[in-house]
Amino acid sequence: MNAIVAVDANWGIGMNNKLLVSIPSDMKFFRQTTTGKVVVMGRKTLETFPNGLPLPKRTNIILTGDTSYEVKDAIIVHSVPELLDELKNYPPEDIFVIGGGSVYEQLLPYCDTAYITKIDFAYEADTYFPNLDQLPDWKMTDSSDEQTYFDLEFSFTKYERVK
Repeated sequence: MNAIVAVDANWGIGMNNKLLVSIPSDMKFFRQTTTGKVVVMGRKTLETFPNGLPLPKRTNIILTGDTSYEVKDAIIVHSVPELLDELKNYPPEDIFVIGGGSVYEQLLPYCDTAYITKIDFAYEADTYFPNLDQLPDWKMTDSSDEQTYFDLEFSFTKYERVK
């Protein structure tokens, strides 16, 4: 299983249920990486999408404690064990955890790869991704050249779990 996320200099990922910043090349990377694959997210993340609809051309799985929650064209699960059982139907390399904060925290132990867009700026944030640089079982294995979007510098990195 994989995680994919954009983080700021403090590993912040969101504020008031919104992304900290939208960088077109990061959005393109996200689309290219997850199209045709399985995306796993929480209810609040889904509700931030246009019209609160699942992402097109992907299998959308929503993890929520709300047992009455229903969404057209998405699979709803209500616990991590139920999610893990559902995910047995898909190749692990095709599964991407896409947020939000609590879903990343719950599922990071099951991920072997994390695609992290690192933004060289500290935003005001209320939601964070675990700092993989401080976790001994994670190692950065790839990093793009630094890129710029207006005055923001960022790079695409890949972390892998140390076996």
